[in-house]
Amino acid sequence: MATSYGLRHSTTAASLLLLRNSHIHLPRFRLNTHLFIPNPHPPSSSLSISFSRLSPSAALSSSYAGGENEELPGVAEAMNISPATAAAVGVCIAVAVLALPLAMPSLGRGLPLKTRAVSYATLLFGFYMAWNIGANDVANAMGTSVGSGALSLRRAVIIAAVLEFSGALLMGTHVTTTMQKGILVATVFQGKETLLFAGLISSLAAAGTWLQVASYYGWPVSTTHCIVGSMVGFGLVYGGAGAVFWSSLARVTLSWVVSPLVGAFASFLVYKCIRRFVYSARNPGQAAAAAAPLAVFLGVTGISFAAFPLSQTLSVAIAQALACGACGAVLFDRIIRTQLGHLLDKPPKDDAQVTESRTENESSKNIGLLSDIAGPKGTQLKIVYGVFGYMQVLSACFMSFAHGGNDVSNAIGPLAAALSILQGGACGGEIVIPNDVLAWGGFGIVAGLMVWGYRVIATIGKKITELTPTRGFAAEFAAASVVLGASKLGLPISATHTLVGAVMGVGFARGLNSVRAETVREIVTSWAVTIPAGATFAVVYTWIFTKFLSYLL
Repeated sequence: MATSYGLRHSTTAASLLLLRNSHIHLPRFRLNTHLFIPNPHPPSSSLSISFSRLSPSAALSSSYAGGENEELPGVAEAMNISPATAAAVGVCIAVAVLALPLAMPSLGRGLPLKTRAVSYATLLFGFYMAWNIGANDVANAMGTSVGSGALSLRRAVIIAAVLEFSGALLMGTHVTTTMQKGILVATVFQGKETLLFAGLISSLAAAGTWLQVASYYGWPVSTTHCIVGSMVGFGLVYGGAGAVFWSSLARVTLSWVVSPLVGAFASFLVYKCIRRFVYSARNPGQAAAAAAPLAVFLGVTGISFAAFPLSQTLSVAIAQALACGACGAVLFDRIIRTQLGHLLDKPPKDDAQVTESRTENESSKNIGLLSDIAGPKGTQLKIVYGVFGYMQVLSACFMSFAHGGNDVSNAIGPLAAALSILQGGACGGEIVIPNDVLAWGGFGIVAGLMVWGYRVIATIGKKITELTPTRGFAAEFAAASVVLGASKLGLPISATHTLVGAVMGVGFARGLNSVRAETVREIVTSWAVTIPAGATFAVVYTWIFTKFLSYLL
């Protein structure tokens, strides 16, 4: 039966997927010219050795050495672990998925066995959605760091797993409306609780299905758009045109255009500023070390003000955010001086490099923001990449924590609403999301990231344009700034679309030929198909679930 198949698939996918392609040999990090636009000024081999010491480059990047048509490797090869270890992790995840719901208070203790059985299945559907959020959406935060070599894939997954779970549990939304994101009109379904319950779990299954398809092909799509498409499809077919808030759907559609354009524009400016004020300086390494604390100050201040619970008084909240930013800047400056001080204290020894740097500096007044500036070389390039490598890791950590706190509601909101309806709650108004459900969503996100996250990481970090630490930082910093600012202003922005646009913007800053057009076309097509695909799956699943529930309940 389709329903039981979906449940088995959601719980055993982890162990099966870990065993794919275990025979592929994984060489060390090197760029593949079949997938990337060649870099006309590749870094020297000494730089590669030095930078890998600072932050090991990703093993994932070398797994595409076989050509464009070669399949992605399994997780064992991508994360550089043995197939036996990968299989053991998959089995542990599968066992935990089946066993943990039995100990959760949200299963409905004291309720009839039939109701508890349906609650158990509902929790599995919620996990399936959260798993696919981890496989697709979470990868966006770490994709540029892995693509630039600032983090290895294994370290990126471990860091993201800890921060995503912490963000979901500590900052996850505890109160939500039954109709997540204001897409459906709740009053239309008064007296139709079974239909509404079927629609909610169908939306989870439908959004999860499309996310899994997108993750398989490495397409970075918006989790929010998946949920919106699923709920709109259910609402239109089973509630009529009056069951949908069309203004909300219009805002989502507008974000398709606004998000990538704003992200591309912001990252274009950030990367051009780096080239103008760092690359053209007399001593680019010193310029990078001086600019880094300023960027950290701005980033930490903005994130503290936008995401953390500060004082209700505006002036006090601003002061608290500025204090957090100052502490972050001082700490980061200490780290940079400690790790790279031996290079910063040494003047460049290459006379040709000194002459070139001075010549560029003397004519800097004639250099515009959009001018094509040659990058530093030798020791100076090591310092610049080292500084921005650390900055990129820091920005990726912030994005992961914020994502865990914000986007977990895409899976947990409909799940908590469905459980409330099933266990006798009202089908309208506000409900409280229990901590065990929040933790369940966080676990699902971590599991999806560990098993399949590397696929979308490959697209974000490798297939759109070639990334270095400076380019990766420009994309992440710009995307994070745009998303935080838009969230405060209430503008329709998609984090996924913004980051993809930001990566494209960095590529455009290097020239139109630096962006892989084929990959961009695939991504844009997946965006356009997301809502119709989610709607179609939701309609089909709702029909199946209503038939099944009519016999069961």
